[in-house]
Amino acid sequence: MVSSPTREDPVAAALSEVVGGPAGDHARPHRWWTPVRVLLAVFTVVFAVGLVQKYPCGETDWSSETVRYGKMCYSDVPYLYTDRGFAERRWPYDGSFGRYPVMEYPVLISYLAWGASKITGLMPSGPSQAVREATPVARLWGLPGMTREVNTYFLVTAVLLFVCGIGAVLFLAGASPGRPWDAMAFALSPVLLLSSLVNWDLLAVLFTAGALWAWARGRPVLAGVMVGLGTAAKLYPMFLLGAFLVDVLWTGRGERSRRTDLWMRAVAGGVVAWVVVNLPALLTGASAWKVFWSFNSSRGADLGSLWLVLDQLGVHSSAHRINLVSGLLFAVACAAILVLGLSAPRRPRVAQVAFLVVAAFLLVNKVYSPQYVLWLLPLAVLARPRWRDLLIWQACEVAYYAAVWLYLGGWLAPSSGTNPTAYQLAIVVRVLGELYLVALVVRDLWYGEVLDVESADLDGVEGGGREPHPDVDLVADRGHLGA
Repeated sequence: MVSSPTREDPVAAALSEVVGGPAGDHARPHRWWTPVRVLLAVFTVVFAVGLVQKYPCGETDWSSETVRYGKMCYSDVPYLYTDRGFAERRWPYDGSFGRYPVMEYPVLISYLAWGASKITGLMPSGPSQAVREATPVARLWGLPGMTREVNTYFLVTAVLLFVCGIGAVLFLAGASPGRPWDAMAFALSPVLLLSSLVNWDLLAVLFTAGALWAWARGRPVLAGVMVGLGTAAKLYPMFLLGAFLVDVLWTGRGERSRRTDLWMRAVAGGVVAWVVVNLPALLTGASAWKVFWSFNSSRGADLGSLWLVLDQLGVHSSAHRINLVSGLLFAVACAAILVLGLSAPRRPRVAQVAFLVVAAFLLVNKVYSPQYVLWLLPLAVLARPRWRDLLIWQACEVAYYAAVWLYLGGWLAPSSGTNPTAYQLAIVVRVLGELYLVALVVRDLWYGEVLDVESADLDGVEGGGREPHPDVDLVADRGHLGA
């Protein structure tokens, strides 16, 4: 059976009043409006509103600092179109050092940004290629027709990210078999509305959700491939392998024997996928490919992190020291999560363990960009599918989202002294919101919270398949197949 959140979640029940109230005892599912179709419709509306939220920046040609920070509509996408060579349709790894900085992102994001530029090239409004190549980079945006072309590139990118979001919703709807409505907290998320177009992170979210879905369906190789692809977009999906390891090692109450071979299949699939998608960049520009790694290693305390708060309060640390201390803290946190997961009275859900690991990474990391909240979102909605707690956490994230733009715009600068106290408090609020949700997930693990969640029995997996499960197949048939 498919769960009904309006019967088990008081906040969901209250919110449902605008559409007729909670489901009754004799409610029957609609023939056409299946859970997945409702989720996709809601996500489409939320994403569209998020696109409208960026309108003030587009209307002012992305050139007004007052607008992009005051209206909080900033996005990296349009600026990197002219600043990384995409306006000239350059391959990100062609070694164009000197004229353009190297794209400082993992390869799949670079590929996506380049692909969007090729699509934009089918409907150019700017000058010829020769004129672009003869113009200094700083003046490219000022060329006739380039502003319109930059907006076209942004819209093309938005469409591609919308497709990524659609895929993420589909995967999340089936990642907790029998509970497709848990994905509504993702589709209707305030932080999704605000952050989905700040950068290209929805690409990594797609593969993260895909990995959760594949593992729940007893397909470890496919789950590993999704992790590998996600890691080629952002590094954090790699942490899902730790959650998979806890899942195969947990043997509480004799429910399952250890199946490390399944984890090894996932690791192998991930490594192969990561290598394959990185090969084009390595073969065409190994020096440019290395920039992402050197850039992240050498950067110091940056936006949104507790390290920045300490730095502004006078406790300065070098990039090397931050790398060392944050790495040690993260390793300790991972060890604690492993012990917690293996000693839990009930088998932990993969999303719970993955959420704790990714949250630990973000809490000790030296940067927290506004869109990083999307890393936690799909994990959080499956790890703690309770609207009250998700909304409390996201309220803290929204407060930080507003503060970071006001800080960058100069409106949170102190009238006296040197410390932007309001921005520092916003960082602390964001951290407390994450710790609140972490504490609840830890409590659920420690006391063995029971949810009506079923997943594939990995003991019955052979070659990545699974034994049929009525609830799993029900969701697949009614949702993903659109029946």
